[in-house]
Amino acid sequence: MILLGEDFDAGTDAFIDTAAVMQNLDLIITCDTSIAHLAGALGQPVFVLLKQVPDWRWLLDREDSPWYPTMRLFRQKHRGDWAEVFDRVAQALQNFFNL
Repeated sequence: MILLGEDFDAGTDAFIDTAAVMQNLDLIITCDTSIAHLAGALGQPVFVLLKQVPDWRWLLDREDSPWYPTMRLFRQKHRGDWAEVFDRVAQALQNFFNL
């Protein structure tokens, strides 16, 4: 892990630094929706981890987003069960990187 420093994304241009870093990554994995929206808007590949009933923006019963074609959603099948979500993410990572 690399710490990007205390001044990272500081000041009036929030998310400019984050966007620059994202454009140099193969894949973004997040549960933070602001990061997910930014990655999706940039067209970066992004996996989003969601609780069983997420915010309305993520809709229900789907693994994709109609707004962001490079996004894949990993939703809890059972409330509070993150282990199963991480198992699916691990499998998707293997497929993503052809391991």
